[in-house]
Amino acid sequence: MRWFAAAASLALLVVAFVVMVRAGVGAAPSDQRDVEAGKALYARNCAPCHGAAGRGDGDSAAGLATRPADFTDGRLMNRLPDGFFVEVIMHGGPAMGLAPTMPPFRGNLNEGQARQIVAFLRRLAQPAFRPGEARPLVTPAHAPVQPIFFNHVIHAGSFQIPCQYCHADARRGVFAGLPSVERCMGCHKIIGAQDNPEIQKIHGYWNRREAIPWIRVFKIPEFTYFAHKPHIRAGVECQTCHGPIDRMPRVGADNLGAWIPNDLLNLVRVRPDARPFTMGWCINCHRQEIAKGAKAPLDCVTCHH
Repeated sequence: MRWFAAAASLALLVVAFVVMVRAGVGAAPSDQRDVEAGKALYARNCAPCHGAAGRGDGDSAAGLATRPADFTDGRLMNRLPDGFFVEVIMHGGPAMGLAPTMPPFRGNLNEGQARQIVAFLRRLAQPAFRPGEARPLVTPAHAPVQPIFFNHVIHAGSFQIPCQYCHADARRGVFAGLPSVERCMGCHKIIGAQDNPEIQKIHGYWNRREAIPWIRVFKIPEFTYFAHKPHIRAGVECQTCHGPIDRMPRVGADNLGAWIPNDLLNLVRVRPDARPFTMGWCINCHRQEIAKGAKAPLDCVTCHH
C-alpha cells in the first residue's frame, strides 16, 4: 500500500504542476526574458527613430515628414493588436496602410524577435496595457483590394472614430453610405499627406474631383428591403452584422448568404446554424430581441414589400 500511496502522491504533484503551468504560474520569468530581449532589439533597430523611451523623438525623427509613433500613448497603442505591430515590423508601414518611412525588418529580424519587441513596447504605454485589451487581427479570406488601403484597425480600432462619422447615412435612412472625399480630406489634408502613398491617392481623387470607387463588400438580395436607420435607433452594433470591422486591416465578408450544403441539411431536417445575411439568420436575431422585450417585427412585409 505504501508504493500505491507514493504513486498517488506523485501523480497529484504532476497534475498540480500541469495546472499551474496552464494557469500561467511560472510564466513570468519567460515573459520577462522576452521583454529584456525586446528591449535590446528595440535599442538597436527602433530607437534611432522612435527614441530611447519610445516617444517618437529619436535622432532620425527630425528628418521624417510624419513623426514616428509615440509608443507611450496607451490611449492609442493599447487597442492595437500584437499582430498589427508584428506586421509593421516585419513588412514595413505599407503592410498596414502606413507610410513607407517605416521600413521592413524581415531581413534582420524573425517573427519571434518582432514579438519580443512588441512585448517590450507594451511595457512603455501609459495608461498601462492590460492583456486582452487588444484582440487579435481578423483577416477575411475574400477581402477585396480597395482603391485605397483604408485600415479600420487604425481608424475604428486605435483612434475609436465612430462608424457613423464616415457612414453618416446609417442613422438617417436605408443605406449606410460612404464618406465623401471631402470628409477624408478633413483629416488627411495634413495627416500623412507628404509621405504616405495611400493618402496621396486621396489627394489625387480630390484634385480630379472624382469619387473614390470603393468596392462593395456587403450586399443582400435585391428582393429584400433592409434599412439601417431602425437598427441604429434600436442600438444594434455595426459589428453584429458586419463582424469585427475594427480588427480587420482589409474588410471582407466570409460565409455570407445562401450555401447549398446548408440548404441540403435543412432539407433532411438537420438544423445547421443560419449563415449571416440569410433570412433565417435575421429571423433568429429578431426572435432573440423579442425575447428581451424589443419590438423586432417578424411579418414578411417588413422585408419583402
